Amino acid sequence: MIDIDKDNMKQAVLGLVLALVEIIRDILRTQAVRRMEGGSLTGEEVERLGRSLMQLDQVIEQLKEEHGVEDAVRSVRDELDGLTRKLLMQDGGEDGRQIPLLHS
Repeated sequence: MIDIDKDNMKQAVLGLVLALVEIIRDILRTQAVRRMEGGSLTGEEVERLGRSLMQLDQVIEQLKEEHGVEDAVRSVRDELDGLTRKLLMQDGGEDGRQIPLLHS
C-alpha cells in the first residue's frame, strides 16, 4: 500500500497548476509582444494588456509564497523545460542549435 501524505499531495497539485498557469502566462506574453511589434494593438490595448500581465504575475507570486510551493513550481518548470528541449531536439533540432524556451 502506498502512503501518500495529504499535505504533500496538495502542494504537488498546486505546484503543477501554478506551473501550468506560468506557462500559459509566458505564451500570452509572447503573443502580446508579437502583436505589439506587429502594430495590431492600440496604445490603450497595450497598456491594458501590460497591466493585466503584471497583475497576473503578482497573483502567481503571491499564491506561490502563501502556499510555500515556490520549489515545487520551479521543479515542475525545470522538468517541463527539459522535456520540451528533448522533444524539440528530436523534431529537427539535431544540428545542435539552441532552442529558446519560454521559462527563464
